[in-house]
Amino acid sequence: MGTYGGIQPAHWRQMFYSAVKVPLLLSVTFCLSLPSFYVLNSLLGLRQDFDRAISAVFGAQAVLTVILAALVPFCAFVYVCGCSYDDAIAFNGLMFSVASIGGQFALRRSFRPLVAQDRRHRWTLRAWLAIYVFVGIQMGWTLRPFIGNPYMPTRFLRTEALSNAYVAVAKILWKSVQ
Repeated sequence: MGTYGGIQPAHWRQMFYSAVKVPLLLSVTFCLSLPSFYVLNSLLGLRQDFDRAISAVFGAQAVLTVILAALVPFCAFVYVCGCSYDDAIAFNGLMFSVASIGGQFALRRSFRPLVAQDRRHRWTLRAWLAIYVFVGIQMGWTLRPFIGNPYMPTRFLRTEALSNAYVAVAKILWKSVQ
């Protein structure tokens, strides 16, 4: 992701930052979502299956990570072909979507025996996805930039990093309606 500006002395820090931030995004999102998932399993009386459920969720995280790593050469190829910064952002979004879909297939496959045993697991799976996406969007917003605009100074976080993703999107939507 951080190679958009090219492999030049001025951009090496962005590559390093991206190499740190993507695993940070995935692991912190996972860890922040975990307590809610545990409480939900407990409230639904499914605590005895929590170790199997968390194993399925952790396995899906691993699949997502492996798919993301496998897609890195495609990102590098698109960058070398001379895409614009906006195209690079869109392409990386597409790559994250592909990896997320792969992770979801793995999660659903792993959860299938739990759902067959007790249909309430279907609700915990849906809740996990909602919680994880909600937290992940905010974490991604907080940790941006992942790609790094070659026309801006390289920073680990943007100066307004501690803002709210949902408020920012609402403001953008509000401006577009007016």
